[in-house]
Formats: sequence, structure tokens, C-alpha cells
Amino acid sequence: MLNNKVKVAFIGVGAISGIYLQNIIHTFKEVEVCGVCDLIEERAQKGIEYVKEQIAKGADVRVPKLYTDMYEAFNDPEVEVILNITRPYEHYEVTKQALLHGKHVYSEKPLAVDMEEAAELVKLALEKNLCLGGAPDTFMGAGLQTCRKVIDDGMIGDVLGARCTMIGHGPETWHPDPEFFYKRGGGPMLDMGPYYVTALLQLLGEAKAVCGMTRKGFAQRIITSQPHYGTVVDVDVDTHLTGSIQFSNGAIAQICTSFDVYYAPEDQARFEVYGTRGTLVVPDPNTFGGPILLLRPEDTAAAPKTDPGLEKRDAITYYKGYKQIPLMFDYCENSRALGLTDMCKAVRSGRNWRANYKQQLHVLEILTSFSKSSKEGRWIELTTKYERPEPMCYSPMHGILED
Repeated sequence: MLNNKVKVAFIGVGAISGIYLQNIIHTFKEVEVCGVCDLIEERAQKGIEYVKEQIAKGADVRVPKLYTDMYEAFNDPEVEVILNITRPYEHYEVTKQALLHGKHVYSEKPLAVDMEEAAELVKLALEKNLCLGGAPDTFMGAGLQTCRKVIDDGMIGDVLGARCTMIGHGPETWHPDPEFFYKRGGGPMLDMGPYYVTALLQLLGEAKAVCGMTRKGFAQRIITSQPHYGTVVDVDVDTHLTGSIQFSNGAIAQICTSFDVYYAPEDQARFEVYGTRGTLVVPDPNTFGGPILLLRPEDTAAAPKTDPGLEKRDAITYYKGYKQIPLMFDYCENSRALGLTDMCKAVRSGRNWRANYKQQLHVLEILTSFSKSSKEGRWIELTTKYERPEPMCYSPMHGILED
């Protein structure tokens, strides 16, 4: 076991916690889970049991402490970083109290559910000289890092725009506790939008304005997953949101996120970037890997003899003729906790971290501006500023990040 590991406490041990635990135990060797806490103690106990099972299989880790409440974790002098993976509307209070107790915080997305809460958290972190960051960290994976390099190296020329869609019929058929998706802080834009918008910022840079149109497709949803099968949930937020983002470099992106549409699961995520010298198909930004597809003028040298739209096809072949680009970076598997580990590295070394509060804040302003634009019937000029963090660097050991 490496010495000087950064000690992390989980606040929230729900559905997403499993992959964090798995990766901290088996992949990221500079972070250690020293304790867990959840409002439902059985969830925390289940997390501890998982760690014990991994120890029995040979994992060189410790059994985490069980905290009775979050303040016990905040007052534990051993804890350096709080991993806040509570429900979105709880992020603000948990992060605020952790910062007030002198702990660095990495939270699941979003940073908070509105800009007022988020700005207060950033101000508090700066006042206390504490690290504040959070998900998504998928942009640090092999897929999006490779896409960033393809664009930065000029392989599609100057970027003209992008198009992103995340279309489905909501999480109530599979998520064990889906009600929060339809309450304050929920909806498809705040839930899934962070992956797409963060990816857009990584590829295109700072955004400057947003225009949106939004609606609520269904007043109620019926949960068909266990253990809440049959429960009727009132929908309090917009569930079909679409709009445009104008970037400082002149590019324009369209985005649509929906929990209202019946759609084939394999086609729910689509992400394309258009340039003057080609089109790049970006992998699902909720993942860390590929595939990545590229179409350039030389791939379409033979001009069509008729209108392509009139050609008969047996099935839709969206990307026929595109070439697959090999991944050029590490972490192509589900690597959640990569961003947490990167921030923990910053806690030790003092360097910058990539999934930082500046990115989270810019993303949140974009996400919340779609509904604001729709309600006010106008473009929303963004007030936050953004600079892309450094791309990922090569490290000879998987699971240990660069200094």
C-alpha cells in the first residue's frame, strides 16, 4: 500500500457509490476511503461489506469507518476530502458544511442546483483556501481526451458547431430511487446535461450565450423499478429542454435533453462536432472510452449522382463511410473517481486540478440558462468565465496520476 494516501470520506452511499468504491480500491492507488455515511444506514453498511469482500479477495485496503451522521465525518481529523454523492438538491448544504469544517470537497454533478448556491460555495472555498471540484470527470477519459486532441491538432479544421442529444423516457424503469430526478435540481438537463456541456467546453472552450426552449411533457411519472414499483411521482421540473449555445470562438452548438421521448436505448446519445475540414463523432460523454469516428472531404470524394435523401435504404446507417480513430490516452473503462483522484493529487502537490469549481460553475450557468431563456423569451448572456484545464498527461503507471 502506498504511503501518504489522501483520506476520503463518502457522504452518500447510493447507486453511484459502487463504481467509486470499486475504482478507489482497485485502480486509483493514491486515494483511501476512511469512512462512509448515508441517511439510510443500510446503504453505508452495504458499502462497508463490499470493501470487506474485496479485502477477503486480496485487496490491500482498510475497512472504512461508519459515521452516524455527516458531522461526525466532518469532525474526523483523519478526513481530508469529502466525496459528496448525495442527491442534487442536497449538494449545497453538504458541501457548505464540509467547507465550514475545513474539508476539501469533490461532489457529484451539479455543483449546486442554482447559481446563487454555487457562487456561495465557491466564495467559501476560496476564503478557506480549500479545493472544490466535482463531476463529471468523463472528459478526462481516453475518448474525450482523444477528441480534444483531434480538434486541437486541426484535423477537422476550424470548428463551426456541434449537435448533442440525450433522448430517452426517464430513469424510473431502472433506477432504485428515481423520484429526485423530477424534483428541484432534477430534470434531464441538470442530470445528463453536465456530461454534454462539460464535453463541449473541453472541445470548444468558453461559452458566451444561451438560448433555450423547454417544457414538461408529463405531469406525473409511474415508477416501475424496485423497491418503489407503482409509486406515482409528481413532476416539478421541465423534462424536455432544447436550445443553442454560442461559444467565444464563434462556434454554435445545439443541444436537446429529454426524459419524455420513447427512443431506442442504443441511440439515446448522439454527439457530433462540425468543422471546415471534417465531422467528428464524439462518443457518449457519459462514458470514458470510444468509439470516435471521423469523416473528412477525402472520404466523400465521389460526389453523389442524385439527391442522397431520395435513396432507398433498408435501415438508417448514420455513419457509413466514417473512419474510426484510435484512442490516444489512458482510462477508457468506467473510471469514475478519476477526477476525485486528480483533485486529491492537487491537495498533496499544490498543482491545479482539472474537474475544478470554475468548470462546474460555467457548466451550471449554461445548464440553468436554458429554462431561464425559455421563461424570459430572450438570449441569456453568460457572466462566468472559463479556461480549459490542461489535457491529460501520460503516466507510466495506470492509477497513479502525474505530479
